[in-house]
Amino acid sequence: MTKMTSHGRTMNKKNGPLDKKYDAIVIGAGMSGLYQLYKLRSLGFKVLVIEAGSGVGGTWYWNRYPGARFDSESYSYGYSFSKELLEEWDWKEHFSGQPEVEKYCNYVADKFDLKKDIYFSSRVSFAHYEKSNNSWSVGTEKGEQFSAQFLITAIGLLSTPTMPKFDGVKDFEGAWCHTGLWPKEGIDYHNKKVAVIGTGASGVQAIQDISKTAKSLTVFQRRPNWCTPLHNGPISKKEMENIKAGYPELFEHCKKTAACFIHTIDSRGTFEVSEEERLAFYESLYAGQGFGIWQGNFRDMLTDERANKLMSDFVAQKIRERVNDPATAEMLIPKDHGFGTRRVPQETFYYEVYNQPHVKLISMLDDPIQKITKDGIKTHSSEFQFDVIIYATGFDAVTGAFNRIDIRGENDIPLKSKWTKGPRTFLGMMVDDFPNMFMILGPHAALGNNPRSIEHNVEWISDFMDYMRTNNLTRAESPLSAVDEWHELVSGKAETLLGNEVDSWMTGINLNVEGKQTRTIVRYTGTAPEYRARCDDVAQNNFEELRLL
Repeated sequence: MTKMTSHGRTMNKKNGPLDKKYDAIVIGAGMSGLYQLYKLRSLGFKVLVIEAGSGVGGTWYWNRYPGARFDSESYSYGYSFSKELLEEWDWKEHFSGQPEVEKYCNYVADKFDLKKDIYFSSRVSFAHYEKSNNSWSVGTEKGEQFSAQFLITAIGLLSTPTMPKFDGVKDFEGAWCHTGLWPKEGIDYHNKKVAVIGTGASGVQAIQDISKTAKSLTVFQRRPNWCTPLHNGPISKKEMENIKAGYPELFEHCKKTAACFIHTIDSRGTFEVSEEERLAFYESLYAGQGFGIWQGNFRDMLTDERANKLMSDFVAQKIRERVNDPATAEMLIPKDHGFGTRRVPQETFYYEVYNQPHVKLISMLDDPIQKITKDGIKTHSSEFQFDVIIYATGFDAVTGAFNRIDIRGENDIPLKSKWTKGPRTFLGMMVDDFPNMFMILGPHAALGNNPRSIEHNVEWISDFMDYMRTNNLTRAESPLSAVDEWHELVSGKAETLLGNEVDSWMTGINLNVEGKQTRTIVRYTGTAPEYRARCDDVAQNNFEELRLL
């Protein structure tokens, strides 16, 4: 078995000679980049998309680890912009796995002939604003250089994998990789001694699948997460027909919910119902599909500590009922945060995995990893031998993808240094001192069921660029006053949520990344309808809040 540390990259043979100058350069060919390319090209802009991978899909290209799948309902996640596309594509599962999602992304790219404008297997190394001609100079790691009036980042929230700071990682002589860089050829873990480090969303999904065929599986957990049943299943032909007929209403409904999921927050407060009613409601949520238990719960569950504790206690009891060994069950119950204050991993018999004799759970808080050896892992108390080590250790979230590129705005200001104390944006799409640069799902944008917010961001950016062209404008930037105002609003929205008092990627924490040990506000925590209303207000007032030349 060979060591595997990253994706292999090959040039796409369809990539012919490239022009050097474009109206817009888009970084990334995931869900954001594909739609941005489609939208701008339909408006007559000359666009180049630069993509590090050898194919489209972004998250769904790189994260091909076993068990990777949606936590949003498939039919609520796909694009809504094309009626023809909606009628043609049949989702096979309520929560589709990575292979089907990657197939979907390729289907979209082929249907609209998008690949001809995507430069594959090429990673952007720098993007510098050139004041002399109001354009961006963009270079790749291959030494190529392009220019465009507009720069658009479609680089994803969770696209920069992080490795733990263990000694000896490269000394291991077996196969190893990060879940976010899973090789196309896969990893043979059948009948092997496997270690998985990490029990976040990716780890939970991978553990469920790997446990089925591994000879032994040892899970190293730093801290547990609250996980709830996904209740996935196939979509029948009749169900898919009904879904297609209801698409207009479904997408309109998603626009009205707090985070663009199909689930709607219950209007009742936790203590406005009897204990009997409350427990019955909890049971119905636990038996339901997907994020209903998180996004369809009582209105005060994520803001009131007493309400949150009741829900946390309920889920904790479910874990105890599902895990045979009481000590293991307690290890799997979070003690440092309440239910839903971090994004909730969805699972299918995850807790039952630990009832199997070939699966072992190690708490890294009780028995920390000291180093990786050539044969396996050495903890404080023990030494383990493994054939395969899987690092499910998360991402340098939100700002990480920006920081890995040398992005410099006016007066050669690095974006990384500008965001040293946390990101500051306007609407999550623009940054002061960075003219003609737009971000799709940038820091302080509305998140949740992300494609719904992606479509909004893309359409707002595209309409703005069209407005500039129509009015013979060549430069657009956000003044500092607009950034300050947006930052104040975002900060105010964050004050009421319990989740902002918890260490997670959603509060800017990553113990494996220098400078990310202090909580910062990295996302907009108001409702999606409120966010869109503010963005639309800017557009309806002819973008007068911005500095246009």
